[in-house]
Amino acid sequence: MNPHSDSLTTSGGRNALRMERRLAHPPAKVWSAITDPAHIGQWFPSEVTVDLRPGGAMTFHMPGVSGIAMSGTVTDADEPRLFAFTWGEDHLRWEITPDGDGSLLTLVHTFGDRFGGASFASGWHLCLTALSQLLDGASTAVPRDTGELHEAYIEQFDLGQGVVEDTPDGPRIRFERQLVRPAETVWAALTSGEEPAEGAQAPAGCTAREAPAGPVTEVRAPAALAYRWHPEGTVRWELGQGTGHGARLTLTQTGPRGFDADAALDAWHDRIEHLAARLLEN
Repeated sequence: MNPHSDSLTTSGGRNALRMERRLAHPPAKVWSAITDPAHIGQWFPSEVTVDLRPGGAMTFHMPGVSGIAMSGTVTDADEPRLFAFTWGEDHLRWEITPDGDGSLLTLVHTFGDRFGGASFASGWHLCLTALSQLLDGASTAVPRDTGELHEAYIEQFDLGQGVVEDTPDGPRIRFERQLVRPAETVWAALTSGEEPAEGAQAPAGCTAREAPAGPVTEVRAPAALAYRWHPEGTVRWELGQGTGHGARLTLTQTGPRGFDADAALDAWHDRIEHLAARLLEN
């Protein structure tokens, strides 16, 4: 299964993750594996109940989680060609086409959170691996991603870039980046295990070459840290709820009019990628 054939496109605030996999089994067998709840539960990320008709209801139960279920609706059920449904605010479209003596399975996952794209892709990559193994009659046990697959999709989909935003007060640097470790682990990496305090110098791990250390103006471990790098400029790190098993990082830098925002953008990209690589070691 070649992840390099996977793609992520964005249009109108919605994102479409497209993944193609060739399976050495006829469409009818693949159809059964992706629509029969007894089979779905062996490779899909949740247990599923489904009324297999357009407009039919679906429920999604996460294994080991009681009392919580998401709902969806079947939008297409054209055996053995097309199965599509909503899952919360997302839409999943599974298309099966004959391919020699096997099938080509195409998944299109449409969702709103662009920066979750690598989490979705790495998760579906493992699910599709398990589906292939189920069809082959093998064990569907697939090792979880320890972060390397996620980071490969970050690079492939170019999800690690920041932007320079124009504001009435001047340019603002902004990065949003999904990480692969929880906020507590990220916080420890940023602060080298120390507990920063308001008024003290910002930890070196929170600075970049275009934003030297200054006094801390806000600290809420492990969720937020801000410091003043210039009399007219601040840097703020925020760690919130993300997709997968890691924190979502939002970093912003403001500064005086005329500060080199492009150089700062490059510096923060290098700093965040260094942090992401370090997290893979933990």
